[in-house]
Amino acid sequence: MSTLWYTKPAAEWEEALPLGNGRLGAMIAGNLCEERIQVNEETIWYGGWEDRLNPDARENLPKLRELVRQGRISEAEHLIRLAFISGPDGQRGYQTLGDIEMKYLNDPAQEECTAYRRKLDLDRAVCRVQYENAKKEAFERTCFISRPADCMVLHLRAPKGKVSVEVMLNRAKYFDRTGKVNDHTIYLSGNLGKNALEFAMCLSAKAKGGRVYTMGHTLVIEEADEAVLYFGADSTFRYAKEDVAAWEPRVQDVLAEKITEKLERAMAREYEELLEEHKKDYRSFYGRVALSLPEKEENAALPTDERLQKIIHGGTDEGLAKLLFDYGRYLLIECSRPGDLPATLQGIWNKDFMAPWDSKYTININTEMNYWPAEVCALPECHTALFDLIERMREHGRSIARRMYGCRGFMAHHNTDIYGDCAPQDNWIPATIWVMGAAWLCTHLWMHYSYTQDLEFLKQAYPVMAEAALFFVDFLEEKDGYLVTNPSLSPENVYILPSGEQGCCCMGVTMDMEILRELFTGCKKAAELLGDAVDDVEIPDVSDVRKLQNEINAALEKLPPIRIDSTGRVMEWMEEYKEAEPGHRHVSQLYGLYPSDQITMDGTPELAAAAAETLRVRLANGGGHTGWSRAWIINFYAKLWDGEKAWENICQMLAKSTYANLFDRHPPFQIDGNFGVTAAIAQMLVQSREHKIILLPALPKAWDHGEVKGLRLVGNASIALAWEDGKLTRCAVTAEQAYEGEVVYGEMRSTVKLEKGETVVLDEMLHVQA
Repeated sequence: MSTLWYTKPAAEWEEALPLGNGRLGAMIAGNLCEERIQVNEETIWYGGWEDRLNPDARENLPKLRELVRQGRISEAEHLIRLAFISGPDGQRGYQTLGDIEMKYLNDPAQEECTAYRRKLDLDRAVCRVQYENAKKEAFERTCFISRPADCMVLHLRAPKGKVSVEVMLNRAKYFDRTGKVNDHTIYLSGNLGKNALEFAMCLSAKAKGGRVYTMGHTLVIEEADEAVLYFGADSTFRYAKEDVAAWEPRVQDVLAEKITEKLERAMAREYEELLEEHKKDYRSFYGRVALSLPEKEENAALPTDERLQKIIHGGTDEGLAKLLFDYGRYLLIECSRPGDLPATLQGIWNKDFMAPWDSKYTININTEMNYWPAEVCALPECHTALFDLIERMREHGRSIARRMYGCRGFMAHHNTDIYGDCAPQDNWIPATIWVMGAAWLCTHLWMHYSYTQDLEFLKQAYPVMAEAALFFVDFLEEKDGYLVTNPSLSPENVYILPSGEQGCCCMGVTMDMEILRELFTGCKKAAELLGDAVDDVEIPDVSDVRKLQNEINAALEKLPPIRIDSTGRVMEWMEEYKEAEPGHRHVSQLYGLYPSDQITMDGTPELAAAAAETLRVRLANGGGHTGWSRAWIINFYAKLWDGEKAWENICQMLAKSTYANLFDRHPPFQIDGNFGVTAAIAQMLVQSREHKIILLPALPKAWDHGEVKGLRLVGNASIALAWEDGKLTRCAVTAEQAYEGEVVYGEMRSTVKLEKGETVVLDEMLHVQA
């Protein structure tokens, strides 16, 4: 069983325990007499859609490109500030919904509690707080957020007649009204700015014994034996505009009524029935994969925060790797379900009105990293929330491509928001004018297909991928016989020219070319798979899709290769510049190593060696100092088949970049590191490419025995592995459809050919020493 547990309430938000159902989120602190549960709803974004495009961008693009060609970088960047930065320069931000404030009334002895335990059961997605008062009477709170019932359920249990609590809904600012819906339901409602969303949240209760009533905007439970609270929230985001218009002027009231109806349906059922339904739904996702790693009994017996402290002070705890892996899968299920918005920088858990980086979608790595574990960890449905966002971006991305760059297709810069805004974000040259956001996101469409082999999905995905590629068919220009981006930059990094001048803007950085190689190759393979169905594809501004695909194929052949500089490292820019920050948190030039397979140990050993040297220098100069960056580095070492370095960096991440509740510490909290390390642990155990499976490629000595079941393989298959004394003892591959590939373990090779539903156990590999 995987459990986070503690012997005291959370002293700060980063110690609270997260719950979610994809749409709703909550942070459980577990305080005694006055509990505060911070809550979120995925659509609480401040402000409405606004066209922010700088009207002078397109006419100044030729001048900007010429300045970059001539190496007049300071002039180019000055022009960017004037003609290309959007106004306002920021997109919409995700906000906290508010708080459920609970005040326990009747028992002073409750303040002197003993036997306190607060825990999050990852196997069931249930948070429980248990303690005894000074009289040794037992109290218990159990909380979960049900996807089927679409509400949070909080069960309070105490000695007979001891459940007495006053509950309020609160939002520190930016709300309109609070009050009661009926004698057992309260509400809070408001709007999120001019021409923006309206929202409401409601809380209901029922009890056994005692009394439930509302007074003003307070919900009161008196002297009950046990009670259950039900919480729900919604906004107008997913309702048709004509429906919302018909509710005027009672929009918030109608939302509250709709939420209350949902809560009433949940209240009509038994608590245990709701709990079992919730667990069954959650387990249908979480139970697909199981990992076992070494764990010492003395470590398992410690609270989670004490286990972390042991790592911080130089100790070891192999079992925390399993907990991180399970936690990442849990968090993805809890914040990204089909039909939802995708995970933001904080997943769904944000406590602020003005969150760091607006808690939105940063698409120059962070949003993409959120979904690295989705396919390999058997959560492809969770990935689909990202695809819905891409679809929402297309219309705006077309407008930006045409009006800003004079190109067809669609594109995005380095951020987007709930509305799919694709205009530049920020007034910060190292990041703002980066044109690769939509291209990188669209590689996830091909990733999903490569694992699922779902042709019906590919029929829908191909036109999106091809339209993203179309932008670059128009945008790329020739340099030294290659097609390159201009303007370009390596995300958030700065170079130094021989003159001593610093710059960011340039042409054809390595990461751009790697992303385009991934996207163009995906388009090429997709078109081949779809065959004649390509003729039925519709793409705006394209009359002949086959001709477009030929243009994409031709552009693919003219992309510059990944190159090695004079120091033996992978080049980050087209020119061999000196870095202003050698330990920079982004390692963008190694996109080709991970998440792509353009650099591999067995296919491109020279590039792999250059990637290893790139990492060595980055880390020697302080790299990996943010949580997500460290997670990326762990993935790099997994792909370099260096288990010891991967494990060393997991330990560094735990010691330096992990909060007490195991949230990733940038700092502040960002969830991408949680998802990145989960993907990395999977990559350490098995890696798969088209027609190839590599077993235990980065197994550290610390994981001398273990077992994993259910990891997914490219080609729509799954795998189960077991090992003892660092050696493989079992490998079983199960095909979800016809599968053929080579299985590699050390020097051993074996070809498997399976029909749909067939499983093969590779006994001949079990006694081979790698």
